[in-house]
Amino acid sequence: MNNTNLTGVQLKMLVKESVKEALVSEVMKLRALLLPYVSQKEQKGIERLYGKPSRKIVKTYNVEA
Repeated sequence: MNNTNLTGVQLKMLVKESVKEALVSEVMKLRALLLPYVSQKEQKGIERLYGKPSRKIVKTYNVEA
């Protein structure tokens, strides 16, 4: 059995990081649910006008101090 002792600060940081990860995951699910529905016909029209989307993954984070 592995017995690990955590200080109060370490425990707080662990809980804080776990809550942050859970919130990010839930916010991403919520954002996906709020995306408008696009029919196949609409999607083809969009691709005709603007080209197919790149499959390159891009993430942007804005941090305000």
